[in-house]
Amino acid sequence: MELNPGTRPDASRGTPGATHVKTFGRLSFYTLICALVVSTAFFLGYTTRATHAPVTVEATAFSVFWESWRLIDDHFYGDSSNIAARTYGAIKGSLSALGDPYTIFVEPQQRDREQEELRGSFGGIGAWIERKADGRIILTPMDGRPAASAGILTGDQLIAVNDTLLYPEMPFNDILAMVRGEVGEIVRLTIRREGHPDPLVFEVRRGEIVTPSVSSQLKPPDVGYIRISIFNERTNDELEVAIRNLGRVGATKYVIDLRSNGGGLLTPAIEVASQFLEDGVVMYERRKDSEEKPYPVKKRGVAREEPVVFLVNGGTASASEIVAGAIQDHERGILIGTETFGKASVQLLFDLSDGSSLHVTSARWLTPNRQEIDGVGLKPDLQVELTDQDRENDRDPQLDRAIQYLQESEP
Repeated sequence: MELNPGTRPDASRGTPGATHVKTFGRLSFYTLICALVVSTAFFLGYTTRATHAPVTVEATAFSVFWESWRLIDDHFYGDSSNIAARTYGAIKGSLSALGDPYTIFVEPQQRDREQEELRGSFGGIGAWIERKADGRIILTPMDGRPAASAGILTGDQLIAVNDTLLYPEMPFNDILAMVRGEVGEIVRLTIRREGHPDPLVFEVRRGEIVTPSVSSQLKPPDVGYIRISIFNERTNDELEVAIRNLGRVGATKYVIDLRSNGGGLLTPAIEVASQFLEDGVVMYERRKDSEEKPYPVKKRGVAREEPVVFLVNGGTASASEIVAGAIQDHERGILIGTETFGKASVQLLFDLSDGSSLHVTSARWLTPNRQEIDGVGLKPDLQVELTDQDRENDRDPQLDRAIQYLQESEP
């Protein structure tokens, strides 16, 4: 699987990547720290010259590392017993010294959320969870989902999960982690409901909650509008269904909205671009040895001839830039909006033994015309701004211009 980094229900309301996923095997915390320290010394140009050398640079580095932590354990006025937190901090600090914002360490809980987003589904209760300014956790159940079926009502305040009391300062991700879990398992929710003096307890059996990455609607008379929010495992199938359904109700041309799409998996990005392209290459991947790997168009697109416009902005990044760059270079359609983010690096993703993961930048990708966009972005064919005032007044001049362009371009 490939990830192009880019991020819902049993997620916060209003909350809303290219990598190979591999496994390190049983890699311990401290083994990883040692590997990072050794690699740092190596990259600085130090090597062990002989086995009889009294002190190697690597040994010195390890010695200083453990010497420091022994002094912390002996003298720190406070609690230094959280070994996991110290280990994670050491890993993150070592990675930050590499100077690459996309080579990162992801802790287990964050990795769980990342995997759920990229799968497009998770085990949950089927409710929006929102933290209010006063710290209250409020539930809004989705129709037909487990929370609603169990009797949870809109506005119910969540005060405990499996008898663990929630407190105002509790990290929101910790609350989500408690609510989510294995499909079929029961989670015990204690809520406070207006008009009821005593807390109410509900047992909710978690179901599979699907988070669509594609939404669509017909813009009369014949423009199909499709919004892609992330590139996950379901995106290409969802897009194909959306195109076919819009075609049945009269769509003959399409606006594909990639605004604020921060990326996701590479393979779905190649598949999405291929829905609109006849042949050729979607992108090239260049590794540090300068070897290039082409990613050809897949021969099964369902909208290879219909007029199309893509909407982009500064939040269009990574996998969504792959799609937009392919469309632009093949002159298959135009880009309307503002300049994209400019993220064109490839990450290998290693899952570690404790459920955490390591993302390591290993390559860069180029557009079909071999444009380097990392740190630069793609320039739209038609520059159209979207202001705060537009948003406040529910106006979308970028979408309006895209529809106008498609209508004016009719033969």
